[in-house]
Amino acid sequence: MEPPAGPSLGPYDYDLLVIGGGSGGLAVAKEAAGLRRKVLILDLGAPSLRGAKRVLGGSTLNVDSVRKFLQHSSLLGKALQDSENYGWKLKDHGSLRPSVSHSWTQLVEAVEEQRRRSSEELRRELKRCGVFYLNARGEIVAPHTVEATEVSGRKRRVTAETLVVATGDRPQYLGVPGGAEFCITSEDLLSLPRPPGRTLVVGGSAEGLECAGFLFGLGVQVSVMLQPDVLPGFDRKMAQKIENHMLVSGVDFLYHCSLDKVEQTEGSSDDFTSETLQPVSRKALRVTFITKEGQSEQEDFDTVLLAVGKRACTSDIGLECVGVQSRQDSGKVLVNERDQTGVDHIYAIGSVQHGRPSTTGLSVHAGTLLARRLYRGDSILCDYTNVPTVVLTPLEYAACGLSEERTNLTFGEDSVEVYHSYYWPLEWELPARNKNSCYVKVICHIPDQERVLGLHVMGPNAGDVLQGFVAAMKCGLTKEQLDATVGIHPGSAQVLTSLTQTQRMSEALMVRGNC
Repeated sequence: MEPPAGPSLGPYDYDLLVIGGGSGGLAVAKEAAGLRRKVLILDLGAPSLRGAKRVLGGSTLNVDSVRKFLQHSSLLGKALQDSENYGWKLKDHGSLRPSVSHSWTQLVEAVEEQRRRSSEELRRELKRCGVFYLNARGEIVAPHTVEATEVSGRKRRVTAETLVVATGDRPQYLGVPGGAEFCITSEDLLSLPRPPGRTLVVGGSAEGLECAGFLFGLGVQVSVMLQPDVLPGFDRKMAQKIENHMLVSGVDFLYHCSLDKVEQTEGSSDDFTSETLQPVSRKALRVTFITKEGQSEQEDFDTVLLAVGKRACTSDIGLECVGVQSRQDSGKVLVNERDQTGVDHIYAIGSVQHGRPSTTGLSVHAGTLLARRLYRGDSILCDYTNVPTVVLTPLEYAACGLSEERTNLTFGEDSVEVYHSYYWPLEWELPARNKNSCYVKVICHIPDQERVLGLHVMGPNAGDVLQGFVAAMKCGLTKEQLDATVGIHPGSAQVLTSLTQTQRMSEALMVRGNC
């Protein structure tokens, strides 16, 4: 819905103006409009350095849906391998062409079409809600004034009583020779006109491991260069188990190395794609990296994908003009417990906030609560503790609450009990998949009736398994209550209702040589 022309009936053109189409900003806009406030969203879907387009929809459509589609595509390949154990027969055409193949082009086209349809539906939803939307970049030029610059270059100034910054973040490039020129980031994957070929993923973040897992599942040869560790910020033992699972599956890891430079060199790949069955002729990338010993080594790849962190998109929206403080290193905005910046009428929501966890679900929740505080008189603050998250690695990992390391540091090891268990999903039994891959652990605070402080699940559909237990943790879940819960059989989640083994017991058995 285009903003109306003509004079405003009040002191400001709008009650609320949201800069950026992030998930939290969309949530606060829709909720505010539902409370009969006049709302405008300014969002310019600027392309990435490689030209990858962004659509209106924030991380929901530009990141999360793409992650899920790519993960599911890769998991379907594994399911095809399992299908023969369930009686399915894949037809043999009696030729060199494999009976089942994967088309990168078809996958990309399908995902992009779905994103386009979803974004169009979102625009219709905003219109139904009464939210005005303008495809323009917003820059604060005065305390209540924002200059909107449209794609055509046309500029206009609008005023609003309250401003919300929801510009989100984007992947960073490394400042090494060839880093920005020849490398891509996760948001560029779908802009590749053909399969990535042999790929180096730089960075062991959740984003990096997810991309490595997606590509490996689609038949791509993948190496991961950890910088410096795997899944920083997550539970260490869970991160190591994910790393081990990917390593055993065939993903290569480069340890204690740092990227030095990336150069383009003429080369012909021997990779036969499922779409052409011909060698792919492409310019190879020669990667120079420094080992732990300080030696310089080189290796050739077809694609180098950087997953080395993200930076908030706040550098050009005029925050400094009105005195809104942000971190120089990350661009993230400083806010208080009410999501309010140092300027009373300016708020920030989502991944632009400094020192807060960042997930789409959290941003939507926080945005909804902010609108209700502003326009309904509510006082409920967003709880930024016990935020659930999921990592879409080949063996999915979901977590809520504290890591084991953080719990021990906060309460002391003697006050912490960790219950854990491997489990074997029933659907894995016929194809005889690895019995000791899937794993759960529950971290409890002993003095507080063994209240559950952290819950970690590693296995198929881990995010869906965890969701209900997140609600229980919000209600103060204890180990006794978990044990009193009736498990659903057959199903994987029931393993969390029957945990008897503790890490202390397991370690004692190992010391005695019984394990």
